[in-house]
Amino acid sequence: MLIGLAAVMGLLFAGSWVYCTGKYTRVGYEPEQPVSFSHALHVRQLGMDCRFCHASVEVAARADLPVTQTCIGCHGEGRILSHSPRLAPVRESWRSGLPIPWVRVHQLPDYVYFNHAAHVHRGVGCASCHGNVGEMETVREVKPLTMAWCLQCHRQPEKFLSLPGQGPLCPSLQGSTEMILKSSLGPPVSCGGCHR
Repeated sequence: MLIGLAAVMGLLFAGSWVYCTGKYTRVGYEPEQPVSFSHALHVRQLGMDCRFCHASVEVAARADLPVTQTCIGCHGEGRILSHSPRLAPVRESWRSGLPIPWVRVHQLPDYVYFNHAAHVHRGVGCASCHGNVGEMETVREVKPLTMAWCLQCHRQPEKFLSLPGQGPLCPSLQGSTEMILKSSLGPPVSCGGCHR
């Protein structure tokens, strides 16, 4: 009996250790990208809005990664840094017609339904889930994006939202706690809200 109890306690400890570490939650995940793109330069210094590159964030479930045409608009022949070696993958993608092989940083499991447009239209700012990407040279995952983390925000959104004045990241998308709290439909906390 005592050995069985010790085994169960050991499994619980091991399981909680695995599921609470950054390795499981991917906090700190910072993959090398095919193009060294500085969000700090583009967002903080140049004042670009997240939606310039992530154009689908207001209309689709996914905030897709930028297409080559977006990059070429500024960095095409005869434009800004058009011959920079760092932008060779962009030029090659433009010539070949193949997409830039970006590595997705924030990725939820397939069994989770998350709609960017629904969150953006409710006033949830990008920084609420992605951190202050505008200060990052290389994008990394800074929030755990676990079910418990999401439910904390759904239950008490006022504690987790990026509010106006909390940094330069997507000021036009910064959240309004009042908008969310006064909404007739609060954030879902039942299983069917995110698992469909």
